Amino acid sequence: MKVYSLAVVLAPPNKPSTILSSASDLSSFSFYQRGSVGEFMSFFTKTIAERTPQGQRQSVQENTYTAHVYNRGGAEQLAGVIITDQEYPVRPAFSLLTKLLDDFIAKVPQSSYNTPTAISFPEINMYLQKYQDPRQADAIMKVQQELDETKIILHKTIESVLQRGEKINDLVDRSTALSAQSKMFYKTAKKQNSCCVIM
Repeated sequence: MKVYSLAVVLAPPNKPSTILSSASDLSSFSFYQRGSVGEFMSFFTKTIAERTPQGQRQSVQENTYTAHVYNRGGAEQLAGVIITDQEYPVRPAFSLLTKLLDDFIAKVPQSSYNTPTAISFPEINMYLQKYQDPRQADAIMKVQQELDETKIILHKTIESVLQRGEKINDLVDRSTALSAQSKMFYKTAKKQNSCCVIM
């Protein structure tokens, strides 16, 4: 699971969008590919932000990438876009976009949207790093992981009980066989002793 790009986009309806703040982690690409991949991520971000109706969320797959977009609309006309690999879960992606847009609106005045180069929003890099592992960032996924681990431990315990049960069954079978041998010994001993009885 990998987050490649995260962006806050000004997406007015029926107009070109503008990236106001973005962060990317292209370290998994070779040095020579990073420029092209970065340009593709910017183009992809703008395109899906423009084509997502206000107030809606959607996920778009392109090759091995999935872009999740939340076009908040409203007075700010902002959209959040996260580009991930296909394994990245949907719920933490949209949870991140909601938190990102809330934080951006709280810390960046709307008057600065006209000059994106003057916008300073370093928190976007923190969000990019924090959400690289969605299990640590999303409380529900963290609880699900703990439940899965507990389930594995329970399965191991049940398997060990079954193995112990099989061993107990072997002991019961042996004791049954021993019991039959004891009975034979008793009968044989009784016969032997009966011939030696003096009257």
